[in-house]
Amino acid sequence: MVQSADIGHRVQIARIAQKIADPAQAILGYQELIIEEVRRQGPSEALPDLEKVLRAARELNALIEGLLGTQPSETGSISLLRHDLRTPMNAILGYSEMVMEDFDGSLSERLVADISRIIDESRRLLAQLDKAPETSSFYSDEKTSDEADATLAADFVRTMAARSSASPEKVGRILVVDDTMSSRDLLARRLGRDGHAVVVAGSGAEALRILETQKFDLALADILMPDMNGIELLGHLKSNRRWREIPVVMISGLKDYDAVVRCIEAGAEDYLPKPIDPVLLRARIKACLERSRWRERERRYLSEIEFEKERANALLHAILPGQVVKRLAEGEEVIADRVEMATILFADIVNFTEFAARTPATVLVRRLGALFSRFDELADEYGMEKIKTIGDAYMAAAGLPDPRPDHAQAAVAFARALLVEMARATGPEPPLSLRIGINSGPVIAGLIGRKRFVYDVWGHTVNLASRMESYGIPGRIQISQSTFEALGSSCMDVHQEVMEIRGIGKYITYLI
Repeated sequence: MVQSADIGHRVQIARIAQKIADPAQAILGYQELIIEEVRRQGPSEALPDLEKVLRAARELNALIEGLLGTQPSETGSISLLRHDLRTPMNAILGYSEMVMEDFDGSLSERLVADISRIIDESRRLLAQLDKAPETSSFYSDEKTSDEADATLAADFVRTMAARSSASPEKVGRILVVDDTMSSRDLLARRLGRDGHAVVVAGSGAEALRILETQKFDLALADILMPDMNGIELLGHLKSNRRWREIPVVMISGLKDYDAVVRCIEAGAEDYLPKPIDPVLLRARIKACLERSRWRERERRYLSEIEFEKERANALLHAILPGQVVKRLAEGEEVIADRVEMATILFADIVNFTEFAARTPATVLVRRLGALFSRFDELADEYGMEKIKTIGDAYMAAAGLPDPRPDHAQAAVAFARALLVEMARATGPEPPLSLRIGINSGPVIAGLIGRKRFVYDVWGHTVNLASRMESYGIPGRIQISQSTFEALGSSCMDVHQEVMEIRGIGKYITYLI
């Protein structure tokens, strides 16, 4: 209870100091900005008075910072502070108002606003100081006059008391780098007591050699080392892909703000001054390890997301042409193209219905799947675009979505390869034959559907290609007049026929 009361007293003191410190820090911050602005743009004649305001603001903050070190047994702190603050506050107010009067008209709007803000903050500081209760009242049985601060202190005490119910400490593998044997030994013993696995290195070079063969969750590195200082070691770690994710806490007796900033800029996770407070060390290491584990989880989740994304992308490429996938990724909503000249191919397995009726489902699906998978491979080999399968029929196109001048030649070569594959694939099973029809001409190609994307083609050219197949002969390739003309001199060994085709009438076809 004594400890809880002491924490409560310190919180109340800190709250009073904070209420006074906030406007004081604002004054100092704005005054620094004002001087920077005047040095760049003028009026330079105002600088002497503004420098006096800056010195007074720094003195003001130093006095207030002293209140934070007040012990519970000390009394009269606020009374003394009220008296001591008058001098810098009077200087800030007096010189700021003098600058506003003397340089009226030559100050920019921003400078006028900032100086006015300093004057307002100074008056607010005086008001806060006059409201502050005596420090001695914290230690009597009487209630503080500021009920809000008392409530805040009580809440903080309860929060501190609830810390014991937190989750158990997490441990990790820690690399300690320090050229002083006693320092690294002390650190290793402290960390070992907390259950961490600790490896020590006496120099930056030794630390790099250890990292080549071992993995660590955290590194503690001294800044001042002879062969390679801590900032240089940090640079090596952050520039190496294998080590850059290791959190590094810098440790040093160097009381230099610039060194701290440089370490954080170079990628340090945290900074601890020497001599190291064991409680603070434990808290910082726990926080670093927890952040490291969260980052590892994030990397794992991102990796899983990327894997699923790649898998979905591969599936999309298996269903749609690559160019169409790219257009979808770029946000194109309606994908539709008029292709002036392409060649459409239909291949249908003859008597497949009778074969399906007497064949077990698993055998049927396995045989058809193996056959069409081989057709897909041949389509890639001959530069054909598979459109779809319709039951036991296979539909492909040449010359879309990317145009090609030899679309007819590619389709006929692909058709011949299909017949060869069909003959090769029969084996001991009941023989199956293929009937193929080809037609060339203009088509409409596009993507339809949202639940299940389908890239399809439409038009008279597609319908006639289907007729070429359905009126064809098993084991042969039947092509239309337009395909025959597109083939030109490359068409050899064909048999011309005149057929009566439903919906079209008499039509000249060619059998290959």
